[in-house]
Amino acid sequence: MAQTLAEKIFRSHLRDEPFPGTKVLDIDVVMCHEITTPIAINDLVARGMDRVFNPDKIKVVIDHVTPAKDTKTALQGKILRDWTRRQKIRDFFDIGSNGVCHAIFPEKGFIRPGYTVIMGDSHTCTHGAFGAFAAGVGTTDLEVGILKGVCAFREPKTIRVNVNGTLPEAVYAKDVILRIIKELTVKGATDCVIEFQGSVVKKMSMESRMTLCNMAIEAGGTSGICMPDKVTVDYLWPFISTEYADKKAAVADFKKWWSDKGCRYEKVIDLDVSGLEPQVTVGFKPDEVKNVSEVAGTQVDQVYIGSCTNGRLEDLRIAAQYLKGKTIAPTIRGIVSPATPKVFRDADKLGYIRIFMDAGFCVTNPTCGACLGMSSGVLAPGEVCASTTNRNFNGRMGKGGMVHLMSPAVAAVTALEGRVADPRKFSKERLK
Repeated sequence: MAQTLAEKIFRSHLRDEPFPGTKVLDIDVVMCHEITTPIAINDLVARGMDRVFNPDKIKVVIDHVTPAKDTKTALQGKILRDWTRRQKIRDFFDIGSNGVCHAIFPEKGFIRPGYTVIMGDSHTCTHGAFGAFAAGVGTTDLEVGILKGVCAFREPKTIRVNVNGTLPEAVYAKDVILRIIKELTVKGATDCVIEFQGSVVKKMSMESRMTLCNMAIEAGGTSGICMPDKVTVDYLWPFISTEYADKKAAVADFKKWWSDKGCRYEKVIDLDVSGLEPQVTVGFKPDEVKNVSEVAGTQVDQVYIGSCTNGRLEDLRIAAQYLKGKTIAPTIRGIVSPATPKVFRDADKLGYIRIFMDAGFCVTNPTCGACLGMSSGVLAPGEVCASTTNRNFNGRMGKGGMVHLMSPAVAAVTALEGRVADPRKFSKERLK
């Protein structure tokens, strides 16, 4: 029977089916950070089950508040540090080597096509960009995953989104996913995997595909997913080169995961992006999206460029292209958080960090901090942030604050103008 990519992963990892439609899957990677995992650790310890199913399949990072800002966050980090030492978990990234989880784990080569991945973080769906089934889970599921290496899911339905046409100038993956969420609404993909296909997705870099999959959860999706191809192989090649004779062989192997012709989709959406404008959210839900031309002029107090959605090197390059040789508006606080130490070093080597600093931005260490109002850029009541992050819930970046989601290009020119601006009206430098 013809199967979708997600169905193939479920079949290949099926451990048990205790109830009709409920699948218990073997998990390839369990990811952990200091916000949700300490709760699971403490509970396992209290139950006398302080152990892990496989320390090599557990990846750990401190990323949400780093360095710690108070006693509570310091304790969360300590619980994680002590646990990784106790359980002999080698892949642990602490201060000095840490970065945003959904950026640093792919960067380390931890994800493969066909993998099953869980984490106590809703944006775990990011890793579907590699053709993996990756989902955020609650504390109980995380505990079972840590202890037994399994997790239960309902049989996935798949919504296929075909993105075709040609991306216009100053329109990027962030604009595409915001437009898709507007179409689906915040509940439109509940209990579904969103499969991204089409000529535009095929041409996207892995970084852009991660931006697409990262926000699948904002439409209610369990995971986003892309077909693994030559782009995937090129990204993973430093980690898989000993497993294949050449890249052609790796591409051929990865194709076994592709959705079959004739497989059943819950829904198919066709999106031609040739006339798409840069997109901006306007309310407290990610599906409240408008064209930038409709909201241009909206005053903001802070511009934030970073997060697991748009804090990678490609994102910093896009923003730096518009900022080079310019200065941000005097009313704006500009903050940029490179997502990982490698992104920071590469951005520095290419001159992007200097461009940001010369323009008036504060450059922080790699952290999730401001995205969810935990540190490094929290808003005061009544303040407005133009942000490249993924969630604009009421109070997300600080009680009483408003967040407008947008691409790095819109964020950069907004910083220059002091109000939401259209990047198509700005010249930019061509940077490497």
